[in-house]
Formats: sequence, structure tokens, C-alpha cells
Amino acid sequence: MGNLKIKGKDLLKLGYPNNQSVNIALEVMKRNFSTKNIHHVKSILKEILMNPKDFENDLTFGQIAEALINSNKTEKRMLLANRVPFKIFGTDISDEAKNQLYTGLKLPISVQGALMPDAHSGYGLPIGGVPAVENAVIPYAVGMDIGCRMSLSILDTPISYLNGAKDKYEKALAENTKFGMNEVHKSVYDHEIFDSETFDLIPILKRLKGKAIKQLGSSGGGNHFVEFGEVEITEEDSQINLPKGKYLGILSHSGSRGFGAEIAQYYSRMATEQCPLPKEAQNFAWLDLDSHIGLEYWTAMNLAGDYAKACHDDIHRRLVKAVGGRVKARIENHHNFAWKEIHHEKEVIVHRKGATPANENELGIIPGSMTAKGFIIRGKANPESLNSASHGAGRQHSRGACRNLFTQSDINKELKLKNVTLMGGSSEEAPMAYKNINEVMNAQSDLVDILGTFQPRIVRMDK
Repeated sequence: MGNLKIKGKDLLKLGYPNNQSVNIALEVMKRNFSTKNIHHVKSILKEILMNPKDFENDLTFGQIAEALINSNKTEKRMLLANRVPFKIFGTDISDEAKNQLYTGLKLPISVQGALMPDAHSGYGLPIGGVPAVENAVIPYAVGMDIGCRMSLSILDTPISYLNGAKDKYEKALAENTKFGMNEVHKSVYDHEIFDSETFDLIPILKRLKGKAIKQLGSSGGGNHFVEFGEVEITEEDSQINLPKGKYLGILSHSGSRGFGAEIAQYYSRMATEQCPLPKEAQNFAWLDLDSHIGLEYWTAMNLAGDYAKACHDDIHRRLVKAVGGRVKARIENHHNFAWKEIHHEKEVIVHRKGATPANENELGIIPGSMTAKGFIIRGKANPESLNSASHGAGRQHSRGACRNLFTQSDINKELKLKNVTLMGGSSEEAPMAYKNINEVMNAQSDLVDILGTFQPRIVRMDK
């Protein structure tokens, strides 16, 4: 937070009310004025206190002004007695995941909800949970990895090259992908995302810009991957514009890296402080979109989503440069994000935490596991799913359970059986950790049409 020696009691002496405005003022001043003289900081705070309306639209001080204007003590929000309408797709879903959704359906801002067939429990909202709410955004319902997404490039390279020049493709992955917290590329690509003025609008974005530049084109740990594989187009679609047949593809899964994680942590904390809820619903704390902090988060979330796309674009650019060929089609989608959408003739905020957007004719890619096929899909805009579909096969065993259940030998047998080469990876991401993707796809035939498949062949993950 810096080294500004200002405390809550200093603000109370200035005349600040003993409520949330004190915490917000401390947070804002320590974030922006950590090296300034305490007397200078106090004089600014006094000025805001005397005339909060003058600072309402100020990007730095608007949050303090807003807290002072709305200075009634923050009251705990109560849950509704009944759930709003919802639909659960699929049958192989734990009671814990269902109960998490049920809690979210009782929020006073909730309008409708859905649970996808790959669902499993998460923090607050289950993975695969899709709530629609009114004029608010729930940071935990977007998720900690903002803008986590899939990206598939289909190349004009003959599919036989994957076997014939396998060493070249393995080398390309080894040299052009970076995973986890600390691996970064030696040469940073100057992407246009960094010209965005949004980085200068909000202090936390300004502070994180250096980290974002450094981590561009890298992937997270856990279930994130970059892989070469076999694309088969089974249904022609004017958007893909490719004849039926087999193609070489690059598929990547990752999000907004440390940049998005720090945005998520900061605004989740702010939401929890400003929106007290009963214990079982604490991780559903929301930010009103007509509040300063809510608009800040919405702006930061959208930038993190754009940054996640920039990371994928850079990964694919590096790999295509290394192996040759031309990109004939690109299919991509977010699955940890919130969108403003119209449902039942009303604007709502739809959160898809581990769920793929499936609006009318919208393309997407739903992966299986490191050995199972993924599916290229086209949305059917099913209103009961809030125009959503699953984001993968979904876990059937937790990461902790996998460490005890599966050995490297078990994984190697499965890899050999499916003719897949794995670089990195761990027992936590064993193919057996996931549900059967075919059963998951069968459970959502009302949500999407299948246009093709992607069979992984050379998979790179974090160690």
C-alpha cells in the first residue's frame, strides 16, 4: 500500500463519519498518495469532506465522495425467501454445486439463473453457474481469472505434418510458450492493447501495466494449455468458411494472468466490504453499476478481457511463425466474464463463470481433456440457459483428490492409448479427472449445434 502514515482516527478527527467512507478514503489515499506529505493528504480529504458533490465525477476521489454522499451506515443485505427462476442442465452435478447456485438465486438483485452440465463447486458461484442480475456486477461470479478463454486457429497445413514433423511442433511449443507465475518471454511483443487510455484512468490499472506487459503471451498454471491437434469440420458454416475435412489446429486456454488476478482480488475485497451479506452468501457480494467503484470494476474487467485475448493472439502469432502455414479460421470465446444483455425484454448483467456464450449463431469451442476431443459449437440462444453452454467437460475429481487417485503411470497409459504427447502437466489435470465430454455434450443438445471437433495431439501445460 505504500508508506503513507495515515490512520482511521485521523479521518475521524477531520470530521469523517464512522462508517465505510473512512476505509474507502484510506484505501484511495494510500494507493494514490503514498509518497505525499500527510498534511497535504489531510487537506485534500478535508476538501472532499466539505464539498463531496464537487468530487463526485473525479476518477481518483469520486469513490470517497460517493461514500460520503451515501453516508448511511452499510446495512447487511438480506437474501430473498424464494429462488428466482432457474434451469439445471445435465444430471452428473454435485449437491454442493447446486446449493451454491441456489444461494445466488436468492440475492435481491437476481433475475434468473442456469447451471451448465459441466458444473462443479467453486468460490461462491459454482463453475458452470450463470446468474443474470439487475444493474450490478459480482466480482466472484466473474471469477479470479477474468476473461479466461479459448482460442482455436485452424491452419492450411496438411494434417499429416503433425506426425511427419512431430519434433518441429514439439520444439515450437517448448520455445514459444511460457507457463505459470514466473515464466515470461525474453522478447516482449509491442501489442496495441498497451496503447489503451484505460490503463491511465484507474490507479490499479496504471500500477499493473508493467506486469501485464511482462506477462503478455504467457499462460497460467493449472488447467491452462496450448496444444497442436487435429481439427475436423463436420458441418459447413459460413462464418468458418471451410469445407468439411481435417485440418491442423492450435488450441489455447488461458486468461488475463496476474493482471486480471489482482484486479479480481482488489474489487472482490471492495465488494465484500461494501455489500455485507449472510455468511453463506459472502462471495456473492456485488457492486452497483451506477456506483463509482462498480463502473471502475466494469472498466477494469473489460480491459482484462481484451488483455486475455491479446495474450492468445500473441501465443498463436508466435506458433504460426515457428511452424509455418496460414490461419484459415479463428474461433474464440471468453468463459469468465459478465455481459450486458437483453433477456425477456429487459437489460440484465449475465455472469458466465466457466460457461461459454451461446447466443444465436455465435461460435465457440468446448474442450474435453488432454486426451478427449473438444467440440466446435454454434449457439442456439436457448433462453432457459441464458444463451449459455458448458465451458468444458467439467471436473469429477478435485485437484487434491487427483493427487491421491492417479499416478504418472496411469496418465502415461491414457496418453499412449489416445496417441497424445504431453509436455508438462500433473496428476491434478489427469484425463481421468474430468467428466465424459460426450455425455456433457448430449446434455446440452438444446443449447448448441456441433460443427466439428478438435483432437489434441501435442499438449503443453505447466509442470
